[in-house]
Amino acid sequence: MPTLLDGDGPPLMQSLAILEYLEEKYPQPPLLPVDLRARAHVRGLAQMLAIDAHPFIVPRVRKYLEQELHLDEPTRVKWLRHWLDAGSRAIEDALARDPPTGRFCCGDRPTIADTHDACMQIEAFALEHPMRQAGAQSTAPL
Repeated sequence: MPTLLDGDGPPLMQSLAILEYLEEKYPQPPLLPVDLRARAHVRGLAQMLAIDAHPFIVPRVRKYLEQELHLDEPTRVKWLRHWLDAGSRAIEDALARDPPTGRFCCGDRPTIADTHDACMQIEAFALEHPMRQAGAQSTAPL
């Protein structure tokens, strides 16, 4: 589970909550558009991934598929690909219907809805990649 250590309090948890916290603590550059409807749209896109697709592929689900249901590796990979593809298609369909789409999900600046390769082309994103942080595992499981 993503966590953020910031200050003296307990670690913050969950990607969307962390992104909202960062938006409020460090409003420049913004992670949400100024326009109210655009903000709701971006939050909806982010939730499509975080709530609709991502829960199916997290480590605890993969562990359950392997240890409780005894699914073999090819079957588990098929499960993961299905849910990743379904989530990606849903986002792509929503973006295809959305005029503000640009380089990123809502125009030409990254928002909380952007979790794709274009973000890694921005130095600040690349430098803060979770695998580049202290204590990161050398290989992340699928």
